[in-house]
Amino acid sequence: MLELKPERLAYDDFQDQEISVCGKRFRADMSGALYWPSEDVLIVADLHLEKGSSFASRGQLVPPYDTRETLQKLAEAIDRTDAATIIALGDSLHDVEASARIGLEEIEILQIMQEEREWIWVTGNHDPSIGSRLGGTVVTEIEVEGIVLRHEPRPGHVTHEIAGHLHPAAKLSMYGYTLRRPCFVGNGRRLVMPAFGTYTGGLNILEDAFEPLFSNDGMHVWILGQEGLYPVATRLLKED
Repeated sequence: MLELKPERLAYDDFQDQEISVCGKRFRADMSGALYWPSEDVLIVADLHLEKGSSFASRGQLVPPYDTRETLQKLAEAIDRTDAATIIALGDSLHDVEASARIGLEEIEILQIMQEEREWIWVTGNHDPSIGSRLGGTVVTEIEVEGIVLRHEPRPGHVTHEIAGHLHPAAKLSMYGYTLRRPCFVGNGRRLVMPAFGTYTGGLNILEDAFEPLFSNDGMHVWILGQEGLYPVATRLLKED
């Protein structure tokens, strides 16, 4: 991975990384999920279920398997943690009609994942309402142990916040190679999570949209690689 990782003792040494937000300890997973061990909560952002079918309705033909792939990836993250609570930080659906387009098999997968655990949908700009077909509880934001979990990060010097919405991505150029991948970005007081969905893409964290969030406070970056999650020095970051 462009020499970003040292020699390691085991394959899964970089499967996750510890991230601190206002003194609370989390485990960021290479899938893009975030596990909070003390609360037994798994957090994901921006699933954008049924984005493929939305594209198809506008004549943009893409493989219609994004919802199945995203749910399977989420199921694997849940299996790794066996979290008691799942919180999805908004834009779980690509549009307000998406829940009606989700296939019966995918609904069954979702129902299996929800068995014997609490499931919380935080609404976002793409899904201001979420139908009962998807189960779970719907909220606009939620506070857990002093940390506010919401879809869109607030501008300015906000603390105690975990959000999504911006689909952060980091671009690196090293040894003649260029790499652009989703990433977690934070400063110890707030965290913006990568988009979890299959067709979600990403916004370079050097773009202006991130400046109001981190400004001169600095930021820490963890990039999602093919084999793991890796901390990256900000001096290595490149603009698009």
